[in-house]
This record gives sequence, C-alpha cells and structure tokens, in this order.
Amino acid sequence: MSVAIVSGASAGIGLATARLFLDHEDTVVNISRRPCPESDVVNIKLDLGISNLETKIPTALDNALDNAANGPIHLIHNASKLVKDEATDTTADDLLDVLRVNVIAPNTLNRWIIPRMKAGSSIIFVGSTLSEKAVAGSFSYVTSKHAQIGMMRALCQDMVGSDIHTAAICPGFTDTEMLRTHLPPDVLASIAQQNSFSRLIQPTEIAEAVYWATQNSVINGSVIHANLGQIES
Repeated sequence: MSVAIVSGASAGIGLATARLFLDHEDTVVNISRRPCPESDVVNIKLDLGISNLETKIPTALDNALDNAANGPIHLIHNASKLVKDEATDTTADDLLDVLRVNVIAPNTLNRWIIPRMKAGSSIIFVGSTLSEKAVAGSFSYVTSKHAQIGMMRALCQDMVGSDIHTAAICPGFTDTEMLRTHLPPDVLASIAQQNSFSRLIQPTEIAEAVYWATQNSVINGSVIHANLGQIES
C-alpha cells in the first residue's frame, strides 16, 4: 500500500486523482483550503499561498505520514493558481502571489517529504499546455508552469540513485472548476474544438495519466502532454 499526497484534491483533477488512488486501496492525503468530499481522504486544511508555509508543513503532515504504511509515497503537485495578467504590468507582489502556490509551495513540500520517501516513491507535477508554450494574458501562470518543469527536471538530476522518480503531466483544456471560473461558456465551446477529438478533457483522464506516471519510473524526468492532440494555430 502506498500513500498519495495530493495538493488541491478538493475538486477537479485533484479530486479525480484522489478517487483513483482510493480505488487502488491506497492512503490519500489532501492538502487544500477545502476538504475533499471523499470521506476516506485525510484532509489537511492549509493555504499553500501563505508566506510562512515552511513553519506549517511539519505540524500538518507529521501525523499523516507517521500513520502511513511502509510503502512508497507519491507526492502530486496539483494545486494551482491562475490569474489573468500581462508581462507589461504585473507587479512583483502579484507575481509572487502566484509563485507561492505554483512554485514555492511545491518546493516546500518536496523539502519536507522527500527525506521520508522510500524506494518506489514519485513526485508528479500537474502542469499545463502552458508549461512549454505561452499565450497572451496569462503571464504569471505561464511563468510558474515553466518553472515547475525546471523544478521537476532538476529534482530528477539531484535525486539520482534514490529510486524516486519525477514527471510532469501537462493537461490540455480540462473540464474543471478552475477552467469554468475563468472562461465564459462561449469560449469554453470554442476551445473544446481545439484538439483532434473536439471535446474538453475529463479530469478522470488526467488522473489516470497521473496514476500511471507514479507507477512507471522509466519516465523519470519526462514531460507528458495529455491534451488529446491539441491543434496549434
């Protein structure tokens, strides 16, 4: 039995991922401001955007990890913050607000959890189509998602010999609460046509890719685009 620590498992891809690990009879820990609706999930209420996250992690995770089985730990960095902004007018503080959730929090979790990981463990980042490309109006998100890829690849190199592997799953347009919050219905209908299957991706499809990545160390350091064959314009 393994332990899956999923940030942002209260909805969307994180929730679908939590459910999949539960289906495999693993222990699941959700780190989020909101609880996961699955009763079997251990919830750690924590705002990953706070400036003193480093001091909160030990207390929050000690009990969850101390009571965990002796198997591998799979750390899944899923929580993410998206705002609409542009490179020409984003202040340092506004950029830092996004980086705290998307980059600094994963680093903080890594530093605390990696020493507790056994052989067969993994660190998986849920990236984005914008992890390796850019569009206008998403400056801080694009910047942070590119940074996650660098972090994932650096971890791969720094953990050589540990039997812990890393990977990034980069979804295309996925039917999640975050996407629907930021895009009006007419735009959603339009972007659903921007892949070779002409539909939005389902969170369960990304969860299956994430789970597969945790089980296959051969992809160590890899970026996998899960976007239904996105059509580039």
